[in-house]
Amino acid sequence: QVQLVESGGGLVQAGGSLRLSCAASGNIFSINAMGWYRQAPGKQRELVATITTIGRTDIADSVKGRFAISNAKNTVYLQMNSLKPEDTAVYYCNADVKVYGAPTIEYWGQGTQVTVSS
Repeated sequence: QVQLVESGGGLVQAGGSLRLSCAASGNIFSINAMGWYRQAPGKQRELVATITTIGRTDIADSVKGRFAISNAKNTVYLQMNSLKPEDTAVYYCNADVKVYGAPTIEYWGQGTQVTVSS
């Protein structure tokens, strides 16, 4: 019923920048929050940043000062600056979505690869 479509990943040199986008579509009544998580090979998925519809943000200490999260209607962005090799991971979009006639459900995107070369 709800799809999250990510874009913007790729290969970048250390110190470079990338901007990820995630658009939610489908039978959406409202979205409570959207965000980004990442998973590096051999590691658990971890929170990168989240933002609520009223603009409250939660950003991981490891990316504070380098990454910024923002949102527009049913879309979330992650601006990543001063990228480091340790930022290499698959980045997943996440959204808490209330669809019509159903409770709020957590949805995930398919993931987009970000690779930072040294």
